[in-house]
Amino acid sequence: MDIKVLIVDDHAVVRSGLRAVLDTKPGIKVVGEAADGISCMKKAFELHPDLVLMDLSMPNGRDGLYTTSELLQSMPEIKVIILTMHDDEQYLFRALKAGASGYILKSAPISELVTAITQVHQGLVYLHPTATKKVIEGYLHGQTRETKDTFESLTEREKEILTLVAKGYTNKEAAELLTISVKTIENHKANIMEKLQLNNRRELMKYAFRRGLLDFDS
Repeated sequence: MDIKVLIVDDHAVVRSGLRAVLDTKPGIKVVGEAADGISCMKKAFELHPDLVLMDLSMPNGRDGLYTTSELLQSMPEIKVIILTMHDDEQYLFRALKAGASGYILKSAPISELVTAITQVHQGLVYLHPTATKKVIEGYLHGQTRETKDTFESLTEREKEILTLVAKGYTNKEAAELLTISVKTIENHKANIMEKLQLNNRRELMKYAFRRGLLDFDS
């Protein structure tokens, strides 16, 4: 089944360009376009896309962050990738807080956008490395003692699994790498989420950023 994508951007040229390119990629089908937040909501209810490519800057008082939050409250099964020119930590964390599963710059190559679409559709989180590295470094400097103490409550195995999950490894891949069973991975993940008081992968990713568990140079 193709990944059904809705493109939301107030520039017709951008929408047309993205559609022309993405429609040539196997496994991806652009099912519609929207120029603002209001039409995005209408199109989403009408077309039921799997994923929305959402611009940040849009008219009518409904920017991409507002629209993302509104959309996911009504249709939480939809995945949202913020596609923007803004390389700014404030936008990044606000996008994650709004519920976005991806954040990628418009200057990124199309191959990276295709990768982001595929990974986010699979339930992973995709963040543009260049856009986030300085954010992570700044965030690490602001760690609290409480965060450090919570991390130290994890076993060495749990820390290993936390890092692998944050990097996007599936349960099966992590199990093969660590030569343990998938069930053991699942049990460890449940313990990690409980100890760190996390509710989903998105929160886990943000926690991993704060702890400096991800290497963006590789």
